[in-house]
Amino acid sequence: MTPSSEDVLRQRLQTGFLGIIAFSLILFLLFQARFVLICLAIAIILFSLTSDAIHGISTRLKVPNWLATTLALIGITLGLIWLSTTIMTQVNEVVGRAIAYTESVQIALSSLIERFGPEAQTRLMAAMTEFNITGWLRSLAGQASGLLSGSLLVILFVGFMFAERTWLPVKVERLTGDPAQAVRIRQITASIMRRVNRYLVVKTVVSALTGMAVWLIFALGRLELAGAVAWLTFVLNFIPNIGSVIAWAITVALAFVLTGDPTMTIIVGIACLLVHFVLGNIVDPMLTGQTLQLSSFGIILSLAFWGAIWGIAGAFLAVPIMVAVMIVCWHIPWLRPVAVLLSREGLADTDTASR
Repeated sequence: MTPSSEDVLRQRLQTGFLGIIAFSLILFLLFQARFVLICLAIAIILFSLTSDAIHGISTRLKVPNWLATTLALIGITLGLIWLSTTIMTQVNEVVGRAIAYTESVQIALSSLIERFGPEAQTRLMAAMTEFNITGWLRSLAGQASGLLSGSLLVILFVGFMFAERTWLPVKVERLTGDPAQAVRIRQITASIMRRVNRYLVVKTVVSALTGMAVWLIFALGRLELAGAVAWLTFVLNFIPNIGSVIAWAITVALAFVLTGDPTMTIIVGIACLLVHFVLGNIVDPMLTGQTLQLSSFGIILSLAFWGAIWGIAGAFLAVPIMVAVMIVCWHIPWLRPVAVLLSREGLADTDTASR
């Protein structure tokens, strides 16, 4: 019996409502469990980065697998603790120094605003009064203090992943019940890991060069907080598109805070802008373009979505998550249009497309 048009319409409406409910439930869970999920995502990325290194050490240097895994876990633990404490120290130093200079900055701004006339001066001073910059800086310092607890949870997740690493291929094969399908899943997973690893390595190199250049500019200008500003630039540069803008704005604001001299601030701002433009718009796209094959509009959407749900951490993880979603959607026929839209040239997974 052929269903009537009303039955078909009713089924489609039911399917649509169920989809909306499921999507809303997923968003709710992503938001409520964001701390654990963020730590889990970072742990997966670290596990992906170190798995190849462990395999290379154990095979080339003839080191037992358990020893290589233990050394990798110790290295991750020490690295995460050092990185989190360093970022906390630098952020607290910047925040404390900026709060200490608040009064002198207000005086410098008042003298600078006087040039625009009394009406503009009144409006700008009213806007500055409404914007509680001191409270915002203290809030930023409070968020940075949560890095250490997150690092400990990430270390715990990575340790359990290392313990289960040997059995993952067996589990995948038993879950699928088909050896060929299990091989296909491992190829897709390897493609995701390989592409994300390349992106992170390139991004780390470009971010390090940007941070070193900003440190050199501050050092030549004999400004304080050169190391802290370089660290903040290095970290924020991992946020695609807007990270460099935020880093540049913080750099200019701190230059004005530390000197109170508009001329010096303009010189530092122009120099840092050139650094961000050359490395962010020429070197970075040239190195990462062939690695990711991502649509620029898709990156903006992913950044907005994950930033709205997970905040700053979501902005850092937006690109790796988008790479994984794009490749998975490419291998699911009814989701392939999503992968085509997210990719730059319509071919999402060049690593396994020919297999």
